[in-house]
Amino acid sequence: MTRSAIGLRTMEATAPALVNLYKSAGISLRKHGLEGGRARVYLVLDYSGSMRPYYRDGTVQALADRVLGLSAHLDGDGRVPVVFFSTDIDAVEEIPLAGHAGRVAEIASRLGHMGKTAYHAAMDAVIDHHLDSGSGKPALVVFQTDGGPVNRLAAERYLCKAARLPLFWQFVGFGNTRSTQFDFLRRLDELPVPQSRAVDNAGYFHAGPDPRAVPDGVLFDRLVSEFPSWLAAAREAGIVRV
Repeated sequence: MTRSAIGLRTMEATAPALVNLYKSAGISLRKHGLEGGRARVYLVLDYSGSMRPYYRDGTVQALADRVLGLSAHLDGDGRVPVVFFSTDIDAVEEIPLAGHAGRVAEIASRLGHMGKTAYHAAMDAVIDHHLDSGSGKPALVVFQTDGGPVNRLAAERYLCKAARLPLFWQFVGFGNTRSTQFDFLRRLDELPVPQSRAVDNAGYFHAGPDPRAVPDGVLFDRLVSEFPSWLAAAREAGIVRV
C-alpha cells in the first residue's frame, strides 16, 4: 500500500482543522496517479495592493490551508515555504501544520507597503530556495496572483530558464474571470516546447472572484492535474531524476 508522506493519525494530532482538506487532496492525488509520490510544495502569494481584500477576508489563508493539506501527502517535513511578493520580495517564510491557523495574517501584519506585481522576483526567490535546499525532489509551485506582471518579458524569461529545473509552476488567478489582466498568464501557459522552453513547466487556472467558493475537490484537481505530464516529460529530459 502506498503511503502519504504524513499519515492521517499525525494530521489528526497535529492539524485537526486540516484533516478534511487532507482527505480531499488525497482523493485528487489518487485520481491523477500521484498517490505515494514525493515532491516539495511551495506557495507564492501576491502581496500587491489589489490583494488587500483577499487578505482581509481570509481567502489567502484558506488557500494556504488547502496547500498545506496537499503538501502533507507529498512532503514529510510538515511545512510549506511561502514567498510573499509585490514590487519585490516582501518575505520568505514557512507555514507549518502545527500553528497554521492565522499564520498568513500574522506574517502580513509584519510586511510593509503593498506594491505592484513582479512575477520574476518571486520566481527567482523560489529558484534560490530550491537550489539552496539541496533537495533532489521535484517541486510543485502554487503561484497565486490577481493580475498580470509589471515586467512580462522578465516573467517569460524566468519561466523559460526555469524549465531546466525540477520546478512546475501552477499559476492560480484570483478575481474577475473576464479581466484582460490574465491574458498574459494564458499565453505563458501555452509557450511552445521546445522552441521556448525545454518542457511544459507551467499550468494556469482561474479560481474566480471568490476562490473560497471553489469546492476543495475541484481546486485540488486543478492544482495537480498537469503535474503528472510534467513529471513524465521532465524525467524523459533528465530534469527530474527521482
